[in-house]
Amino acid sequence: MTRLPGSAALASAALILASAPPARGNPESEALRAKAASQIYNLDHDLAVATFRQAVAADPQDPGVYRGLATSSWLSITFRRGNMTVDDYLGRPNRPSNAPLPKPPPETVAAFHDAIERAIAIARKRIASNPRDADAHYQLGAAVGLRASYMATVDGSVMGAFRSAREAFDEHETVLALAPARKDAGLIVGTYRYIVSALALPLRWVAYVAGFGGGKERGIRLIEDAAAYNGDNRTDARFALMLLYNRERRYDDALGQLAQMREQYPRNRLLWLETGSTCLRAGRPADAERVLDEGFTRFADDRRPRMFGEDALWRYKRGTARAGIGKAAEAEADLRTAIRLEGRKWVQARAHLELGRLALKAGNRAAARAELQAAVTLGESDNDPLTAEEARRLMP
Repeated sequence: MTRLPGSAALASAALILASAPPARGNPESEALRAKAASQIYNLDHDLAVATFRQAVAADPQDPGVYRGLATSSWLSITFRRGNMTVDDYLGRPNRPSNAPLPKPPPETVAAFHDAIERAIAIARKRIASNPRDADAHYQLGAAVGLRASYMATVDGSVMGAFRSAREAFDEHETVLALAPARKDAGLIVGTYRYIVSALALPLRWVAYVAGFGGGKERGIRLIEDAAAYNGDNRTDARFALMLLYNRERRYDDALGQLAQMREQYPRNRLLWLETGSTCLRAGRPADAERVLDEGFTRFADDRRPRMFGEDALWRYKRGTARAGIGKAAEAEADLRTAIRLEGRKWVQARAHLELGRLALKAGNRAAARAELQAAVTLGESDNDPLTAEEARRLMP
């Protein structure tokens, strides 16, 4: 398994902790928050924001509502940047990309900070009035954990994210001490335990000294317990397991989580894309092509906003699957479309790598060399040295 360096580890936590569970509010607020959460998971972001605002009106002292608004703002930034897939968190090192990410809109940044600070303030006030209020500690940990994710992925502030992550870890360990039955608190604790266990030894010691616990198996088990627990963060735990099972090459387990989520959130295109990607990692290109074809058909009329580079990613994945089952002409058509479409440079690099492999199989050494050289250049430009290294290895 590829090691996770420091900033990449915090970025992985960001993907895992994309939407922390809400607090207990009044029945109207709870119903609206549940509706908004479903809208977020179905990629209906604008509808989710409107619903969260209705929930604020129903209960302005519910920290979970403000955290939901903050999550919506943060996800809109990552969606616009095109870094919401598992590929972004598997084997990518912590060197900055040579292709700078677009700056988020100032109004979105302001909306995030306003909402998350309100959530934190309400939770701190509850703790001040009752230090043994387990749910108040839960809400504080969830809010500062979301702030850590934002700092790591948007601001690029590793130290700031580290401090907030430590507080989130401590708060949710406190929850587990005060209320052991709250298995949902295991999501944050388990996530950071897993991440610490994957750090290089010097960084792992720094994390231990700072107060983080480690233990990969224990971390996964805590997240599995959260996924099995009938809490508000059950789906978040399933997303976490989907990522971690992929990292651990437990592909059948990852596919099991994806199957449940596809059924629960049928409008989420990215779940179908992730299923195809997981099939490819598992060495099952025929299954990948079948799932991706079904996704193309299912969402052919979906006019909602696309994640940046999403269409290119779909084409690259299906082209790779088709290459794996010997459909050379269809594969080349998809891969060349992926290169033409707007997208991330690492996606284009990997498409060129697949085209290079196809050219080698066809005995066209000159074409193979051109494709592989393009893969090297693009891979190095967007923080994907593994693709560049593979392209060099294959160079005729």
